[in-house]
Amino acid sequence: MSDRTNTIFGWVLFAGIIALGLSILSGKYFQAGNSHDGEFGYAIQGVVEEGAAEDGPDLGTLLAAADPAAGEKVFAKCVACHTINQGGANGIGPNLWAVMGTPIGQHAPGYAYSSALANHGGTWTYENMDAWLANPRAFASGTKMSFAGLSRSEERANVIAFMRANGGGPPLPEPVAPAAVAEDAAAAAAAPDADPGAVAGENPSPQEAAGGAGAAQPVATQQGAVRNDSASKPGSSR
Repeated sequence: MSDRTNTIFGWVLFAGIIALGLSILSGKYFQAGNSHDGEFGYAIQGVVEEGAAEDGPDLGTLLAAADPAAGEKVFAKCVACHTINQGGANGIGPNLWAVMGTPIGQHAPGYAYSSALANHGGTWTYENMDAWLANPRAFASGTKMSFAGLSRSEERANVIAFMRANGGGPPLPEPVAPAAVAEDAAAAAAAPDADPGAVAGENPSPQEAAGGAGAAQPVATQQGAVRNDSASKPGSSR
């Protein structure tokens, strides 16, 4: 009896091992056949992913409407490292008086810029400053500046306006005209002699009057009423 019990338990254990092995193999098979590249579902057209940058006004339009006073409030995040008054001392970061338009990484005398900025090249244009304020580490990889950046384009424009108000800078970039306005202007320039048509409240031109006279007009009967041609047709009733 004992041998028979051991045999039964052995077969049960063997069956369990086989089932476990098949389960593992089937799982690997279906996982391989239904692999995803890190994301599930389908992209929906017209839906902006969280954290994705949205299209907005161009930098020239933003700077034209920027408010230096609002930029000063945002700049309060920077005063722990920077001064911006004329002749101000360098701190953890360089003094920023009249920084706009100067060579990148060479503005403040005596300040030890990181090689990421010192070797960057170019000048502090409005476009470069906007990119720097948006993400310093993306603009100059290896920079010592630990500030994460300003995600809102309006805030960056206000800060740039505040910086320009403290020491000046090059002329602001021109706002980009909307595409629809540009297309309308191009169409108007292409057809300067186009007939604008009749204007409400104005007397019609002789040509318009002649055209109106040529249209079919209702015929008055002797009683002064408009004659209904359908009444003269056979089978018509009144």
